[in-house]
Amino acid sequence: MIKLLTIIGARPQIIKAAAISRAIQGLYADEISEILVHTGQHYDQNMSEVFFNELNIPQPDYNLGIGSMHPAVQTAKMIDAIFGVLEKEEPNWLLVYGDTNSTLAGSLAANKAEIPLIHIEAGLRSYNKSMPEENNRIVADHFSTLLFCPTQTAEENLRKEGFFINTIPEFHIDRPGIFNCGDVMYDNSKFFGDLAENKQSLLEKNSLKENQFIFFTCHRPVNTDVKENLSSIFRACLQLADRGEEIFMPLHPRTIKALEQRAPAILEELNSHENIVVHPPVSFLEISLLEKKCKMVITDSGGVQKEAFFFKKPCLVLRDETEWVELVESGSAILVGANTEKIVEQFEVLMSKTLSFPQIFGRGNAAEIICERILESS
Repeated sequence: MIKLLTIIGARPQIIKAAAISRAIQGLYADEISEILVHTGQHYDQNMSEVFFNELNIPQPDYNLGIGSMHPAVQTAKMIDAIFGVLEKEEPNWLLVYGDTNSTLAGSLAANKAEIPLIHIEAGLRSYNKSMPEENNRIVADHFSTLLFCPTQTAEENLRKEGFFINTIPEFHIDRPGIFNCGDVMYDNSKFFGDLAENKQSLLEKNSLKENQFIFFTCHRPVNTDVKENLSSIFRACLQLADRGEEIFMPLHPRTIKALEQRAPAILEELNSHENIVVHPPVSFLEISLLEKKCKMVITDSGGVQKEAFFFKKPCLVLRDETEWVELVESGSAILVGANTEKIVEQFEVLMSKTLSFPQIFGRGNAAEIICERILESS
């Protein structure tokens, strides 16, 4: 029996973990034992707990309780706590997702404990090291023994950095195994897509009609912590709403706090505008429903821009670069940054285009491929 210790912390990682946990429970329960460790990076009813309940994910075996604080202090506390769990559990593998502080901490702890590391969503690059996420994902990739890439572009990024793509077992940190497995979030979108229809009451309560509203999210520090960027983005929303566009925006607590502190007048306009619904965070199934039923997505989230593609929706990306370059190359997504004029202008451009959504994220069986490769490499 292989003992796999999985690190999660932020809300998207909880969702990604659902795909692997589901595959283990359904197909590999006699071969893989999973220990789930939640760092506590996001752990409250709206931002975390509801996801375990809604997606039927096993409750964590460990909750380290390390909440919001300075990133350096947070990461250090996580490393120490994860290392303690590793000493106790002695797993065969440690698995991390994505690019958060929990990812970085898990990668460093595994390295110091000499436990082989698995990185899901390997090879993603925005080529902007001012983003903490970029540095976190680079460290995770270079400390890993197994790297699972969601796309061909991600695999090519690793090759450019000097990784050997076609290595064969036995894998180790200096000669890792690299696999283009597809995207576990595509697995989840297919699996949970029908369940999302049970959340129709969210649309009804907020008078949202299919293909007649914009789904909007904004939470990245580069947008929330810089007053000019924050103001520019939400001025664009107000301009679109003035033109008659309906916008549903479930706002991250960080975003609400930023608006209260840096742009209170804009927040007041948002709350009073007849075409804008400012809403608390919603669950994964509700997000899926909103993505399925909207006419367009406007977001700075890596996960949401990708899910927009899964549901064949155009997307404006509130960033100057994206790790999901395939979306931009397909023409279904446009990078608009925090520029008011560009957001409004490219909204019209994107709505007028005929879009295509090629199959670039696998076939919806990434979790099975990952489990098979872990077994073969153990």
